[in-house]
Amino acid sequence: MSKKSISINIGIDDGDRQAIAGGLAKLLADTYTVYLKTHNFHWNVTGPMFNTLHLMFEQQYNELALAVDAIAERIRALGVPAPGSYRQFAELTRIREETGTPEATEMIRQLVADQETVVRTAREIFPLVDKAGDEPTADLLTQRMQTHEKTAWMLRSLLQ
Repeated sequence: MSKKSISINIGIDDGDRQAIAGGLAKLLADTYTVYLKTHNFHWNVTGPMFNTLHLMFEQQYNELALAVDAIAERIRALGVPAPGSYRQFAELTRIREETGTPEATEMIRQLVADQETVVRTAREIFPLVDKAGDEPTADLLTQRMQTHEKTAWMLRSLLQ
């Protein structure tokens, strides 16, 4: 049985759909990498702020787990396969992986920078999304930026 392709006609031309999905793939990779790093820090945080950070990191990685699904599903709705392997994410992300166990304040510093990186990645997609009139992606990007900016602020507050 041959696989039959069904054309997609959602009012966004094919080139724009591909380009938007490519930007979302980078956002997905950044988000997944921050998810993994936050989960790592949840498991390995120590020190006087242990309980606060352990719980905060858990709340953050749970939110990120839902976000990766929403981003991947938007890519699929645009008719493009979503990346889903460590190798693909490593090639697409701007987030630096942490393989060690830094002290709690360094964990916070890294996550602030990472949250801000995700915001910049999302913001870079906006011009194309606006040009294409892709309101569902614009809505997703706005929600993601708002969440990551708030998370960066909350983490940054712990360092002051």
